[in-house]
Amino acid sequence: MTRLDDSGGDRVEGPDDGPDAVASEIADAVESLTNLWSLAAQEAALRLSPHQLRALLTLQAAPRLNLTGLAERLDIGLPTASRLCDRLEAAGMLERALHPEKRREVRLSLTAQGRRVLDDVAARRAQALTDALAAMDPAERSALSRGMKAFLAAQKGPLPPS
Repeated sequence: MTRLDDSGGDRVEGPDDGPDAVASEIADAVESLTNLWSLAAQEAALRLSPHQLRALLTLQAAPRLNLTGLAERLDIGLPTASRLCDRLEAAGMLERALHPEKRREVRLSLTAQGRRVLDDVAARRAQALTDALAAMDPAERSALSRGMKAFLAAQKGPLPPS
């Protein structure tokens, strides 16, 4: 396989360019990005555990879930989900309300404080990523962007014939 080298010229793929070697490099980068993501979340105005943050993000993506739905999406037991919601409710980030038609069902939703915390975490994560990308050479950023687009396209697979 022929690939472009850093100067834009063609070169032959070497052993360090094979899928196994690149997969290892990507795994290292993902771990580094995960750490960056975690640290940015921990620097938010209100520190959240990873489970609390996941719960808030899940409720942001799927508003008005009930406790069972949240537990299923987080892949945790109902008692654990209930304690998690107790802590988030006590912190003012989540509220529980009776379902209007199903008296035994309680809906979970983010409060304004919960949304502000998520906005803060998102802003900190975006800034941390921007800072890391700013430290890269513009050509490296462009190559990374092209590579990520190609990776995402490969994950989707070929388009079906029209």
